[in-house]
Amino acid sequence: MDQQTPHEKHAIIFRQFLVSWIVLMTMSASMINAKCSFEAIFAFGDSNTDTGGFFAAFPSQPSPNGMTYFSRPTGRPSDGRLYIDFLTQALGLPFLSPYLQSVGSDFRHGVNFATSASTVLQPNTSLFVSGVSPFYLAVQINQMKHFKARVEEFKSQGQTNLPQPDIFGKALYVIYIGQNDFTGFAGSAGAGGVKQVEPQIVSHITSAVKDLYRMGGRTFMVLNLAPVGCFPAYLEHLPHAGSDIDQSGCMASYNNAVKEYNSLLKAGLEQARQELSDANLLYVDTNSVLLELFTNPTSHGTSYGTTACCGYGGGSYNFNQHIFCGYSKVIEGRKATASACGDPQNYVIWDGVHLTEAANKMMAYAILSGSYFEPAFSLNNYCDIQPIG
Repeated sequence: MDQQTPHEKHAIIFRQFLVSWIVLMTMSASMINAKCSFEAIFAFGDSNTDTGGFFAAFPSQPSPNGMTYFSRPTGRPSDGRLYIDFLTQALGLPFLSPYLQSVGSDFRHGVNFATSASTVLQPNTSLFVSGVSPFYLAVQINQMKHFKARVEEFKSQGQTNLPQPDIFGKALYVIYIGQNDFTGFAGSAGAGGVKQVEPQIVSHITSAVKDLYRMGGRTFMVLNLAPVGCFPAYLEHLPHAGSDIDQSGCMASYNNAVKEYNSLLKAGLEQARQELSDANLLYVDTNSVLLELFTNPTSHGTSYGTTACCGYGGGSYNFNQHIFCGYSKVIEGRKATASACGDPQNYVIWDGVHLTEAANKMMAYAILSGSYFEPAFSLNNYCDIQPIG
């Protein structure tokens, strides 16, 4: 009898949970009296979680972003919804308004502090290949402190778009950040370049959790880093040798470096968990989910793993770092446009560095299943999980 490799075993588990979970979600009907212990979500992170914060701070030209679900750009770097959108829907909550959006925001059920291009560490552009956001993690935590103080101050005055002051102990806190730190340092010094700052990154994340705990938070999801060695943008411009490409078309050295970082993050959270004994501090292994999508895209309803849907140049990656999704530029005397494909549901990657709605949905299914939490945790014990369409 053939012996299965650890990856093959994990792939089988992923397929089994995905099939059973989708069947369950399809069969479930929305319950009028559905209840959830989490009355709000507070999210922190970068573009993977940003529902419009960066766009609110730095408005830019329209793009194909949002074409699948919203039919218009909403500031989300995807063709549709992000994993955080699916998560809020499943918990029966409305989409999160960005903290930086001054018009039309409703914060009664949470706030999204995540902002595209954000880092964990305070930006030092001499150490990063590309520009980064000024809203790094410590700034987002300070924004949260300010928000909490304003809620306590203004709610008594009848503000209707704010939550009740006791919401902070009834919320789910989601942190997904670090990718820009990793690719920035890795881009300047190769796959091993990030090792010098890994302990600092983990320390800042655990400190952020403790700050949120002091503000009343008791349930935290900290997502680990994605397999960046599979992303078209990084395959195109991060330094690597041809021999570094594995059978899935990903850069093994970068994915191995991410794996080392994730192990350090997991250990840091385990240590913090000892200090916060009455909190649910969850390490979420979304890396395994995304690696499976890149490795076996056709097994999960998609066709292209390391090729971007929205880009310019065609080829294996369909990505040009000089022309981002939706933008145009004159190249060799001719106007070139990074346009979107017509079938983003068949792609894992949207624009070279961000997931499509289809991949975000798979990632949300994995989170909702509880199969990728450490320690074990079931959202079903806290909420009547709603179907996500």
